[in-house]
Amino acid sequence: MAPWHWPYRAVYLVCFLVCGALMAYALYAEYRLGLAPCPLCIFQRVAFIWMGVWFLVGGLHAPRGNVRWAYCVLVLLGAAWGIAVAVRHLYLQSLPPDQVPSCGPGLNYMLQTFPFAQTLKLVFEGSGECAQVNWRFLGLSMPGWTLIWYVLLSAFAIHGALHPLSPRQIARRRSAL
Repeated sequence: MAPWHWPYRAVYLVCFLVCGALMAYALYAEYRLGLAPCPLCIFQRVAFIWMGVWFLVGGLHAPRGNVRWAYCVLVLLGAAWGIAVAVRHLYLQSLPPDQVPSCGPGLNYMLQTFPFAQTLKLVFEGSGECAQVNWRFLGLSMPGWTLIWYVLLSAFAIHGALHPLSPRQIARRRSAL
């Protein structure tokens, strides 16, 4: 059965698995490939974790009616955060070398030293480490791929919330044909 015919529970649980696989690859890239994440990469990871948690809870709960939209909105909040961070990251990577901001302190130091709002401001201003492209696949850097995944997962979250049929209803329709 094609993914656009999957019931709500299947869509949300598969999306949870996708988020888990993306996080597993991020950890693989960090610890096996030696690609240290910049602060913007860490924020993108947080967005995938947030989305994954709500995909899992929504998939396990499998509510009916308008409650599905609550899970969808929670997933979309994470996706919006991730999209904003990925777009900023791609912007920093597109800057000419003379316009790249200088490297700043690490995220742990900023979180321990500055208030959270100031840390967010500093992270989004970017630093030299965020502008480096150390990994490419099919011509896209990692923030480019995360942006694609945020959009795809958002589309599936909305599809799951819109899908009116349960597995039993789908089976009944098929047997009636």
